[in-house]
Amino acid sequence: MAILKVQGYDNLVRDRNSNAIVNTNVTEYSLYMKRIQSRHESSDKIRCLVKEINTLKTELREIKSLIKGNIK
Repeated sequence: MAILKVQGYDNLVRDRNSNAIVNTNVTEYSLYMKRIQSRHESSDKIRCLVKEINTLKTELREIKSLIKGNIK
């Protein structure tokens, strides 16, 4: 990979073949990946809680319909 330093940036290089800018700072990349993982975990947790709430709502509707059926 033929690379050129990006002027004014210590951790950025340009790949001559693809013309892409690449960050060579491993610490920044690790922090970025941890933030991405944290977002995914938060999204999964929210999705799970929404499913649980929907299940509870369905069960409450069933209980209400059973109660209404016994009153008549």
